[in-house]
Amino acid sequence: MRRHGFTLIELLVVIAIIAILAAILFPVFAQAR
Repeated sequence: MRRHGFTLIELLVVIAIIAILAAILFPVFAQAR
């Protein structure tokens, strides 16, 4: 069992995925306005 919810690597992966999604979606929302 893990002591904490996330390991450092998993946390970095989640941040990377969120950053990529934000980079893809942000121009779409910007053009929609």
